[in-house]
Amino acid sequence: MGSRESASAVSGSPPGVRKSGVAGRMDDSTRSDCRIFVEPSESGRNEIQIDSKVELFFGESIRKTVEEFLTAFGAEQVRIAVEDRGALPFALKSRIECALRRAGFEGKAPSAGRVDGPTQTERTRLRRSRLYLPGNEPKFMINAGLHRPDAVILDLEDSVHPDEKDAARIVVRNALASVDFMGAERMVRINQLPLGLDDMAELVPESPDLLLLPKIETAEEVEQVQRHIDRIQMEAGINRPIWLMPILESALGIENAFQIATASKSVVALTIGLEDYTADLGVKKTKEGVESLFARMRLINAAHAAHVQAIDSVFGDVGDKEGLLAWALGSRALGFEGMGCIHPRQIEPIHQAFAPTTEEIQRALKIVAAFAEASEKGLSVVSLGSRMIDPPVVLRAQRLVDVARQAGLLPNEL
Repeated sequence: MGSRESASAVSGSPPGVRKSGVAGRMDDSTRSDCRIFVEPSESGRNEIQIDSKVELFFGESIRKTVEEFLTAFGAEQVRIAVEDRGALPFALKSRIECALRRAGFEGKAPSAGRVDGPTQTERTRLRRSRLYLPGNEPKFMINAGLHRPDAVILDLEDSVHPDEKDAARIVVRNALASVDFMGAERMVRINQLPLGLDDMAELVPESPDLLLLPKIETAEEVEQVQRHIDRIQMEAGINRPIWLMPILESALGIENAFQIATASKSVVALTIGLEDYTADLGVKKTKEGVESLFARMRLINAAHAAHVQAIDSVFGDVGDKEGLLAWALGSRALGFEGMGCIHPRQIEPIHQAFAPTTEEIQRALKIVAAFAEASEKGLSVVSLGSRMIDPPVVLRAQRLVDVARQAGLLPNEL
């Protein structure tokens, strides 16, 4: 086959084949993935070579998929080799498309198929846990929903090497169309602008539920993202909101928190990136979080003033369950409504920390019931026992009851 790793120009290539193309990965830890090689065929026709442990069962299906892509991309006189380690169809299609594009072909990929799912997530849905998944690692996406996070984040930014950004976009696009995340909100963290504009061109047509916008510092950046989304959706004939969650990761971003939160009606939450924020301050990030308390409180205040959710950063020590639980409880006490996860084992402690207690739920139910009774009697003053209940207390109690219902702690009819 020649030098498969080379992406250099190939002398004497047939029309359309200007260079070799390689996509995917193959090492001892590879599973649910594959590697694809594309290079000119010396035979003057298309050649397909398949190396798969499941070739006996799925070889013909793999070959058919390759042939569909060769036709869609107008690829002729091409030799394409598939090294498969149990890749699901969305991963196989992603790697074939990427390899063909890297070989210089242009075309529209065959449909990835679509998993039926919610047409739109609620603006105020629970976002206690958001599980980060590297955008170029299909193996982590397949069963992510089994861990029951409130959301999955298909990450195109920090977890993806600069040389693999094109591959990750294709994988994430196909995952949005094909993977069943079992009710988790489908979020995508795009790259920092302007690279993030390329991400949106690829992904907005697949209607992710929410885009995380990294390193946002001004309202104008959010407005630019919204204009780009609107243009892509208009051209594609899509009428479905895509929510936005700006990530504030610098001193300037924190200073502009309220303006950022109100820059678009699609903004549903603000979150903070503590690694970059503390680096911007030139201080060490600690487990106690004293160095970032001001920024976190300012973000919380801005989010609540803008009537959007305040979501905390991730807790970096995956092995410290007690530390995570303590941090999450402290986050909830400050006014955060959730945080990020970098490992599935962090989901349960986070859900535990952000769940209303039985005492809180019972008291909230009493306040809501007292308010309903007073309203039926036409009374403007609400009392519970010997205490008068102010309207803000009632609103907070109603919100807690709503959260308890969404978390499955209360039946909907109560």
